[in-house]
Amino acid sequence: MTETLANLFEVATSDRWIVEVFLTVFGTLLLAWLARRGLARIERRIRDSHNLYDDALLYATRPPLIWLILLLGLCQAAEVADIRADVGVFELVDPIRTVGVVVLVALFALRGIRFVEEHLISGDYDVSGVDPTTATALGKLLRISVLITAVLTVAQSLGFSIGGVLAFGGVGGIAVGFAARDLLANFFGGLMVFLDRPFAVGEWVRSPEKEIEGTVEHIGWRLTRIRTFDMRPIYVPNAAFTTLVVENPSRMLNRRIYETIGVRYADVDVLAAIIDDVRSMLEQHEEIETGRTLMVNFNAFGASSLDFFVYTFTKTTVWAEYHRVKQDVLLRIAAIIRDHGAEVAFPTRTLHLEPPEAVSLATDADSARPPDGDR
Repeated sequence: MTETLANLFEVATSDRWIVEVFLTVFGTLLLAWLARRGLARIERRIRDSHNLYDDALLYATRPPLIWLILLLGLCQAAEVADIRADVGVFELVDPIRTVGVVVLVALFALRGIRFVEEHLISGDYDVSGVDPTTATALGKLLRISVLITAVLTVAQSLGFSIGGVLAFGGVGGIAVGFAARDLLANFFGGLMVFLDRPFAVGEWVRSPEKEIEGTVEHIGWRLTRIRTFDMRPIYVPNAAFTTLVVENPSRMLNRRIYETIGVRYADVDVLAAIIDDVRSMLEQHEEIETGRTLMVNFNAFGASSLDFFVYTFTKTTVWAEYHRVKQDVLLRIAAIIRDHGAEVAFPTRTLHLEPPEAVSLATDADSARPPDGDR
């Protein structure tokens, strides 16, 4: 027994680097385990706060931090082993560590950006003043920036000349620009949509120039997807929005009621009273916006009716609610007309017939008239 312990001590003394590698790997795994437990406890503590940026930081940190601990620990163990084991593969430890750190930092940033973007769009957190379209655009720009920075940093760490890479990118960009003009036009069209924000996801848009009308579902860098009211998708290249006139009914302040109503000519004596009562009804209606133009006036002598028009605005802009209010207004107008003993006119034609005696006299007069040649 004593001899065995002596042999183990001799091996540990002569091959001390093995013990150092073992302790480094063990310590790395232990630290990763402690970090995982610590992050879990932090998550339980901040779960009730329901703060977007705290949750985003924790979500972005968890996997990259664990992998960073493992990467640094294993690279340290490899360096210890490299001192005694003269193997060429260990020369890759420094580049691997550098590239790994850059990738993990980029992963941390990308996860945080993605978390904030998705939860701003979904509305899971009470963050006011944030437009989903703007959040999507900023998220895409930030992710592109992180990826480009990470690629350039990795290239620099591996010994590539950044100046050469940028020069090559400039020449290549010119060639790509000529070859993909439509693609670039769509990209900048999408950028203008994100900056000018003529519409956002979920809004109703229509183009008077084209047969485009529906709800915006997605705004990409190349295409915008619009869902028509019969549930068909329309994919519009973003370049079209630089020249296309787009109407956005979702941003209207009010909806207009503009109707022409006719009463019979026999009701001309009560027409003024009907118009006054309709105007009073609209002014007292709880769902009519009286601060805007409100007109009820006799308009024209129609072919079969005395026409007056109603011009007013509702407070609501919701399509279904607007039609409910309009129906209520029209039914009240019909009731006012009925209360005055009048009726809503409909197309009619009056046929005047001569009495039989007058027809007989006219016939006799025509027969007694001499022919044209005898005059």
